[in-house]
Amino acid sequence: MDTPQSSCCSCTPVSGAPPYTCTGDATTEGVIHITDSTITFTNHRDHFLARWGVNRMGHRVEPGLYRLGNPTPESPVFASANYTLSFDALRSALTGVDAYILVLDTKGINVWCAAGKGTFGTEEIIHRIETTALASIVTHRRIIVPQLGAPGISWMEVLRRSGFKIEFGPVRATDLPEFTKTHTATPAMRRVQFPLRDRIVLIPVELVQVLPYAVVATLVVGFFLNWIVALQLLTATLAGTVLFPILLPYIPTYDFSTKGLLLGFVVMLPFIWFNVAPGVSPMMLAGYAVASLLFFPPITAFLALNFTGATTFTSRTGVRKEIFTYIRVMAAMFITGFIIALLLFLARVKVI
Repeated sequence: MDTPQSSCCSCTPVSGAPPYTCTGDATTEGVIHITDSTITFTNHRDHFLARWGVNRMGHRVEPGLYRLGNPTPESPVFASANYTLSFDALRSALTGVDAYILVLDTKGINVWCAAGKGTFGTEEIIHRIETTALASIVTHRRIIVPQLGAPGISWMEVLRRSGFKIEFGPVRATDLPEFTKTHTATPAMRRVQFPLRDRIVLIPVELVQVLPYAVVATLVVGFFLNWIVALQLLTATLAGTVLFPILLPYIPTYDFSTKGLLLGFVVMLPFIWFNVAPGVSPMMLAGYAVASLLFFPPITAFLALNFTGATTFTSRTGVRKEIFTYIRVMAAMFITGFIIALLLFLARVKVI
């Protein structure tokens, strides 16, 4: 009986092939799934939805062993996460290559993040080697693992318990065809880059989470308080979710918090410069400037912290240290700015 085609991983139906699933339904351990290198419209649609945070944890393929092309027992084995974007990036890069792909259960999280969380890790890769009976399928004892998965893998422990040697491949899947010829990564293959294109694709998933609340808050502040202040709130939000990843390498500080604060200061300056209303005393204008520069930049900086887990600029311990160092500073600035703004409002309506 022909196997029905999967809609999530573009598996190629093969007559007489074992059953497979990409949805997490019941399947048999030890079964070799079938896939190919073709990225279909359905795959592109899945990628788009994943980038925009729709069903954020649902973009995954079934963990297990996949056959790509017509591999032999001597064919290479590549490890991947069961996040569709990671899996699809790997198989599409291996066009024309006969290989096996060992997909770990990372709960629908990409290789790098899953390595940090421990799901792309030593125990999981050993478990997959055992449950897929990999030792009986290939004659060699080598698994090529993405370089960004290295923090989660103890190659010595994997070798000791499974007999398989871990070989860390290049950073980018597109370098794998060249890497497999010599099994040697050039310095360029080892270099982690974070260009503008990679930073821009991070924007939608953060924006869709924050923007609805920001729009509601902007409308409420505009109708009941002041439209200039409302626009400042929206600008601070967009600066933290859109401008920040674009300008990240160019903001001249080290910590994400200080980068966010500096960006927040800059985007507030036009409001201070042009908001010179006739009849308003210099004291009120100075108070407005101080309140703006204390209240809004922490919003931008707080939102900027969301990108610490999605960039190559940070480390796990560095992020933890930064949060403990600057969150109190942000809170103090925010509260102080709010108090000053409240006092200015009360003074303007002659309550005090």
